[in-house]
Amino acid sequence: MERLAMETENITDKNIQKILELFPNVATEGVNDNGEIVRAIDFNKLKQELSEDIVDGQETYDFTWVGKREAMIEANRPIRKTLRPDRESSVNWDTTENIYIEGDNLDALKLLQESYMGKIKMIYIDPPYNTGKDFVYRDNFTQDKESYEEELGIKDENNNKLFQNTEANGRFHSDWCSMIYPRLKLARNLLSDDGVIFISIDDNEVDNLRKICDEVLGDYNFIGTVARKTKLTSNKGTFLAPSHEYVMIYAKSILIAKSFNDTEAQENSDYLKLFKYEDEYSKYNIVGLYQPSLDPLRGCSNQRYYIQCPDGSFVIPQGTVFPTIVSDASFVVPKSTQDKVWRWSYERYLQQKNNLVFIETKTSPLVDENNRQSKWNVYTKIYLKDRLETGMLPVSFMDKYPNSEASKDLIKMEIPFSFSKPKNLIKYLIKIAQIPTQSIILDFFSGSATTAHACMQLNAEDGGNRKFIMVQLPEVCDEKSEAYKAGYKNICQIGEERIRRAGKKIQEENPDKKIDIGFRVFKVDDTNMKDVYYTPNETAQKQLGMFESNIKDDRTDEDLLYGCLLDWGVELSLPHKVEVIDGKRVHIVNDQEGFEPDLVACFEDSIPESVIRKIAEKKPTRVVFRDSSFVSDDNKINVEEIFKLITPDTKVKVI
Repeated sequence: MERLAMETENITDKNIQKILELFPNVATEGVNDNGEIVRAIDFNKLKQELSEDIVDGQETYDFTWVGKREAMIEANRPIRKTLRPDRESSVNWDTTENIYIEGDNLDALKLLQESYMGKIKMIYIDPPYNTGKDFVYRDNFTQDKESYEEELGIKDENNNKLFQNTEANGRFHSDWCSMIYPRLKLARNLLSDDGVIFISIDDNEVDNLRKICDEVLGDYNFIGTVARKTKLTSNKGTFLAPSHEYVMIYAKSILIAKSFNDTEAQENSDYLKLFKYEDEYSKYNIVGLYQPSLDPLRGCSNQRYYIQCPDGSFVIPQGTVFPTIVSDASFVVPKSTQDKVWRWSYERYLQQKNNLVFIETKTSPLVDENNRQSKWNVYTKIYLKDRLETGMLPVSFMDKYPNSEASKDLIKMEIPFSFSKPKNLIKYLIKIAQIPTQSIILDFFSGSATTAHACMQLNAEDGGNRKFIMVQLPEVCDEKSEAYKAGYKNICQIGEERIRRAGKKIQEENPDKKIDIGFRVFKVDDTNMKDVYYTPNETAQKQLGMFESNIKDDRTDEDLLYGCLLDWGVELSLPHKVEVIDGKRVHIVNDQEGFEPDLVACFEDSIPESVIRKIAEKKPTRVVFRDSSFVSDDNKINVEEIFKLITPDTKVKVI
């Protein structure tokens, strides 16, 4: 029974916990006045989290590498970029809730912060393994410009340089750590409180990844690492033939994360065959009540007692001490490790003694009241019904879903791509984590878009409506590759085409089901705004006439709309329609019957008061106009007054 504390709350501990919830990477250990090790705050790290510049100070014991402080700054550094919609590459733009983003995932993760913070239930990533052949993204954390230019030279379609991280590079591990660190920090922000992240990795960086995840996600949120068999046979390697890799798993908060459940194991016919007995309650299997491995002197002292058998005799695990009077449930205090014990405590036996099975045997490990070998052995029932209700924990070694499955899937779809993960692996991870059917799943190292394929396939199987967000750098395909010969210029085109083909096949196989097989494509690009928008005070008065608008000339209304959604924290997947009101195009986001629109935008010039009033009558949550939509400050003031009168809770902004 719990005791009352009888003392006031430790406010310091409470404050430390609040800080660690915001910045788990600032956790460290210290020694209190009693010489006890306690959790504490590394204030140098906390200062670094709250500063845009590198903070001086003596570094304490932690996992570090050359360029770590710059990587910390990079995660927090703001960018002036946006996501531009690409309807031509998209499928079912007007109805889909899925997202595909082309561009550097560091930029994409920063751009998604406002709209998706705390909304992602599951993240799966398969980052570069740092084998010496993978491209590490364009981040330059540890090298000066001269050496950077020497080692770079490969560019994507947007002129972003890619760095091939070979072992010849003196900072082989540092560069990789600096690449993954800020991305994981940003990804953590996107996870819901009960969300989980799965990361595939191999021996090259598994140790470093564990240390980084412990820091960024919190070592107390570590769920486990699954070793998975990737190949059935292999003869490659030097001393050993590599045939496995890992899936590292962390929760956003392990205290509220859902328990894992391996439903596939329950459905396995071999597993069901184990339950070969049946009573009025359910099918069941039996497990011996005697456990010789238990130590009676270490936590099992209440587990030695007599049990009455069907013929009236009494049995007990082997030992040396017996009571004078023997009866059912006679308790015996163990005197040494020779006094063996049952698996159940004395109290549990009294409660569940009717759930026992007695079987006659010639090799019983039990003795009777006369210290002779008994003819009985005692078992407990393990009911199938209970197991199906409570679920089974997945094991930490996976010998299914080898990578060859992925190759077969891609060959069937005629998609030229190597080193993809099996879609059944991703489906399995979604299922064991019990990701709700109405959830968002993110993969920011999308590759061939296996996660999107798995998400659509599982939705078709269980009627779910899980939504995906894929992010992939448009790495240019080698001109000698099969992908390039097939007409694919970059990996994004491969991933998008896979989603198209997989979605079409899934829908054909499930003609009576409504499955979201579409996706909206967005491309990371520079900001929609001209420099004057950010630095109006630095622009000389005589130069102002050069700028007819603070918006770049090549940007469309739709570019501006989705830039506003990102800036205002509105999801990119919401339905969007255009209405013409008194000759002006008005964009309306998420106009559902019975609800106010999430956002209304009008980027036309010289918007009349009639349009303003009709927009206000819709009572949207947010409204945005161009700054140039109004000819004077008086017009702006008039607009504000109209909204205050008709819908005072609406937030109005201009760009």
